[in-house]
Amino acid sequence: MHRRDFTFRGMYGLVALAPLSRHVDAVSRIAAESTEQNDQRTSITFAANNGRPPVAQRAFVSEAVEDAIAETKAAIANPRLAELFENCFPNTLDTTVQFAERNGTPDTFIITGDIPAMWLRDSSAQAHPYLPLAKKDENLQKLFRGLIHRQAACILLDAYANAFYSTPRTGPFAHDLTEMRPGVHERKWEIDSLCYPIRLASGYWATTGDAEPFDVSWRRAARRIVAVFREQQRLHGNGPYRFQRLTTMFYDNSPNSGLGNPSRKIGLVHSAFRPSDDACLLPFLVPSNLFAVASLRQLHRLAVEALDDNQLADDAAALADQMDHALREHAIVNHPTHGRIYAYEIDGMGNALLMDDANVPSLLALPYLGCCAVDDPVYQQTRAFALSGDNPFFFRGTAGEGIGGPHEGPGNIWPLSLIVRAMTSQEDGEIETCLSTLIASSAGTGFMHETFDENDPHKFTRPWFAWCNSAFGELILTLAGTKPALLRKFA
Repeated sequence: MHRRDFTFRGMYGLVALAPLSRHVDAVSRIAAESTEQNDQRTSITFAANNGRPPVAQRAFVSEAVEDAIAETKAAIANPRLAELFENCFPNTLDTTVQFAERNGTPDTFIITGDIPAMWLRDSSAQAHPYLPLAKKDENLQKLFRGLIHRQAACILLDAYANAFYSTPRTGPFAHDLTEMRPGVHERKWEIDSLCYPIRLASGYWATTGDAEPFDVSWRRAARRIVAVFREQQRLHGNGPYRFQRLTTMFYDNSPNSGLGNPSRKIGLVHSAFRPSDDACLLPFLVPSNLFAVASLRQLHRLAVEALDDNQLADDAAALADQMDHALREHAIVNHPTHGRIYAYEIDGMGNALLMDDANVPSLLALPYLGCCAVDDPVYQQTRAFALSGDNPFFFRGTAGEGIGGPHEGPGNIWPLSLIVRAMTSQEDGEIETCLSTLIASSAGTGFMHETFDENDPHKFTRPWFAWCNSAFGELILTLAGTKPALLRKFA
């Protein structure tokens, strides 16, 4: 196990593991099942070396996406960057989409890549870069309608779960000490799991004006999201969620018998896990709470414009206002070097965890998610902290520099953090450095990865990680629209 380093302000953390001595057989079985699960692949032929799958084996085809690839690739001067864009941008469509129409209703299930399950977060982020193209492509509209329908069904199945199967089966985590149901792959409560579907639905509505996906089930799911956020404010008790796993990996367990560490109830939403799927140390995860405020405001607009549901609109707005006030009151701390910055996690009692993690929502990604303006002074100071040695998960080596996290440990940089850094940068030189490092991090495979070693990009994890591929494609497509001269001169 890697050593994990944390920076605290006024507190030490204790992570409680489930007792293991009585469960050796259970642990061995879970480990074996997990290994088998992670080794599975879909029937798609994944070209892990410099190329897309053959046309006949691509899971989903969009003419608008193919046109965007051709147009954007022609505007990129660097051939390696152009090749990466051509491979990465369509990777979600090429390899991870399972699309069907059932009784005339589209249904879209999107796996994360080398794990054959659908995360609410990943599936939303994987599809998000295609939103600008949806208005002129009926096939893409069907894909988004199907994904919005499927995500609503998942939320109604279990709003506390983070990942699901396409069928009502069980998997390697069926023995977790929580309320597991058939169809649920993993039941880690993460605030962002309920934010991303709102962001996707809001983006689809804003792009197309198509209200078809917002049926009775979606409305029920939207109300369930608000209800779960209210439950996890824990203003009137702990709520129904508990989670423990029989494992030696501390980041897979929620402390305090599955409830999380103690907190003062200040109006923020408790999160058991981070977007990395690692356990929170302090219960109020700041970037996810900020993301929830932005998502609730999007839900308010959807409820008014697309649903004509004033009650849902009022509920979403009231909760967003309450959380926003609490964040302003409690989430900003004074750092001795960087000044007023956002903490990563807090407990409402004056204790704060000062770090940033590569997985989004992160502190670095706040403007990208619409949580603040990119020139906001507190954000800029937080950004400087996150991209410095004061962040215990900022790594710098001979292969580049970037943010990682406890999930893969010290020395492992996540390309996702480089993509977000470029997306939130106001300096061409910084963006070009990120692009150069991203090219090197691909290690000649033609694709992005989960992490790479700070000193050797050929040491990487997850050769098939569709979220990062989609995010890279979104970065290049964004630069083509906002900084075309940069792509023309970057060599």
